[in-house]
Amino acid sequence: MRIGYTLMTEQTGPDDLVRFAAGAERAGFDFEVMSDHYSPWLDEQGHAPYAWAVLGAVTQVTERAELMTYVTCPTMRYHPAVVAQKAATVQALSGGRFTLGLGAGENLNEHVIGRGWPPANVRHEMLAEAVQIIGGLFDGGYFDYEGKHFRVDSAKLWDLPRTRVPIGVAVSGSQSVQRFAPVADVMIAVEPKVELSQEWDATKLGGAPSRKVGQLPVSWGTDRDAAVKRAHEQFRWFAGGWKVNAELPGPAGFAGATQFVREDDVAGSIPCGPDAEPIVEAVREFEKAGFTDVALVQIGGDQQEGFLDFAEKELLPALRG
Repeated sequence: MRIGYTLMTEQTGPDDLVRFAAGAERAGFDFEVMSDHYSPWLDEQGHAPYAWAVLGAVTQVTERAELMTYVTCPTMRYHPAVVAQKAATVQALSGGRFTLGLGAGENLNEHVIGRGWPPANVRHEMLAEAVQIIGGLFDGGYFDYEGKHFRVDSAKLWDLPRTRVPIGVAVSGSQSVQRFAPVADVMIAVEPKVELSQEWDATKLGGAPSRKVGQLPVSWGTDRDAAVKRAHEQFRWFAGGWKVNAELPGPAGFAGATQFVREDDVAGSIPCGPDAEPIVEAVREFEKAGFTDVALVQIGGDQQEGFLDFAEKELLPALRG
C-alpha cells in the first residue's frame, strides 16, 4: 500500500500547512491529501485557509509526493468550470503529481453562499454533471454544456497540463459507486468496506482494478491520555458518520450533536498513543478491504512535527515491513 499524509486545513494555518507538506515528503510519505473547507468542524480546531492557494505553494516545496484534494465539492461554492481551471493549474505547477478528489460536499462549507442545502439525491445529480463538465474541459478545446443544474458557455482551459488530471470521487454506498465508478479514475472512501472496492472494480469500464484511497485519523502522542483527550476535543465529530456530517450547518451544530460522545468512544475508533502497532492494524483493515492507498490524519495542529519524526523513524518502516 501507499501511505499518505493529510494536510488538514481545519486544524492548521496556511504557512504551517506548507511547512508540514515539505516535512511529510522528507519523512517518506508517498502522497499528500488536502481537505477543502470553508469552516472547521469544531471551534477547537480553529482554522480554514483557502486550500487551492495553499496547494499552489505546496507544489513549490515538494518534488516527489503526489498531491490530492480530499475532497473538493465542485457544485456550489465553486462552479465546476472553475474547479477544472484550478485543477489544471495545480497539475501544471506540480509537474503532473496532482489528482482531483471530488465529493458531494457538506452543508458546513457550502451553505455560506446562501443557496440552501439540497437533498442527497440532488447533490449527487449536481456532482455527476460537474464530473462531466470537468472531464469535458480536460479534453481541451472549447466546451459548452447545458444540464439540469449547470450551464457552460464556450469555456476553454488555456493552460492544459501535459498530464491529464485524474479524477477521484468519494463514495459511501452502492448508489454512488454505480453512478461514479464508470466515469472516475480513483475511488475515495473513509471506511474500509470490501463491498465498496469490489463493486467499484466490477462497475468500472473494463472491470480492471483501480486506485482506491482511504483515510485514517490517528492521535499519536507520547502520553496516551493526552492523545485521547485531544482526539475527543477535536475529532469527536467523526463519530456522527457522513450521512449526519453532510447535513449539519456549522461548528455549533457539530458541538451540539456530539456533546454526549465520550472519550472512550473516540479512543475505540481512533488509534491513540505512542505505539505504531494500533495504526498498523487499522491500516491493515483498509488493505484487507482492497484499498491501494491510505492517508493518515494526525489530530492536532500543534502535534505535526512530532508525528512526522515518529512516522519517519518508526511508523512508516512498520507499515512497510
